[in-house]
Amino acid sequence: MNDAPTPAATTRRLASGLPDFPWDVLAPYGDRARTHADGIVDLSVGTPVDPTPESAQRALAEAANAPGYPTAAGRPELREACARWLRRSLGVDVAPTAIVPSIGSKEMVAALPRLLGLAPGGIVVIPRIAYPTYAVGAVLAGCSFVATDEPESVPDAAMVWLNSPGNPTGAVTEPGRMAEIVAWARARGVPVASDECYVELGWEAEPVSLLHPSVAGDSHEGLLVLHSLSKRSNFAGYRFGFAAGDPDLMRDVLAVRKHAGMMVPLPVQAAAIAALDDDDHAAEQKQRYGRRRRVVRAALEGAGFRIEHSEAGLYLWTTRDEPCWDTVAWFADRGVLVTPGDFYGPQGARHIRVAMTATDDQVAAFAGRLAS
Repeated sequence: MNDAPTPAATTRRLASGLPDFPWDVLAPYGDRARTHADGIVDLSVGTPVDPTPESAQRALAEAANAPGYPTAAGRPELREACARWLRRSLGVDVAPTAIVPSIGSKEMVAALPRLLGLAPGGIVVIPRIAYPTYAVGAVLAGCSFVATDEPESVPDAAMVWLNSPGNPTGAVTEPGRMAEIVAWARARGVPVASDECYVELGWEAEPVSLLHPSVAGDSHEGLLVLHSLSKRSNFAGYRFGFAAGDPDLMRDVLAVRKHAGMMVPLPVQAAAIAALDDDDHAAEQKQRYGRRRRVVRAALEGAGFRIEHSEAGLYLWTTRDEPCWDTVAWFADRGVLVTPGDFYGPQGARHIRVAMTATDDQVAAFAGRLAS
């Protein structure tokens, strides 16, 4: 019997204020899963569990004597490393001066409408099924939001968010479709931001950056992207990401961040340079996720679940055509914690998100519990 509280707060309209923090609402199901005789297997939050690369750890330690303040712009060497990675990994050319480091990527997502100077009451377009912080960022800026995959249906949009590969669905937006959105937005002077934190984790599809010439053309006018080392380099505890794109937009973003004192610590910058210049550990990490993904997918399908989208990224978006909280309870009774789809909007109400961020032993335990 499902005796955990029904999370009615997840349906609260953000326009009336910030909602309850989603993971607090999920906590009772985590408690329930922990009562399993063999403990909990947590596949809810996408928190890396594998080691941060040794090259980054060494760089962090070597830069530990950092008595002075960093700058909001970051060290030139850091921005150059970001530019090298963009060119090498994504085929994107961005001047180092059009790159701004961030304290992880979530704070940039939440702050971007304000950093871009959106007027209160403006409309931010977010994906139909989306990471909740896009909506939170709109609310913090005094704006409203519309959840749709058709930005063209919102003629008075002030900003558009894209997310490819998507969280939670793992869907990949085709370059041609992104180019259509870019052309529409440019004709109206509307900035387009793309959250590309999972861009290197392509499985059945190869993600393409918003800034790639096949999408952006010969300029980055009106466009910016967000990247993170959290998943690529198991860097979540270090808190490092960056934004890149239109030099004018980046100047605006940096100007506000200077006033707000939003600075990446110097030892973290050193570690980020090392991680960005090291592709071997990223390839090894992708292989780990690929192995775990195959096990998790087979276990879900064997238990009668249907995988939808999930062509890329760190999650499987799955359903067996029942209310998502019933599915969450079913997993909790087996000692497994997963994420309800309605955290990402009402269109996710019959899906769950399952992460690959668990050890090999935990993934094997997950498969065993679903098979029993």
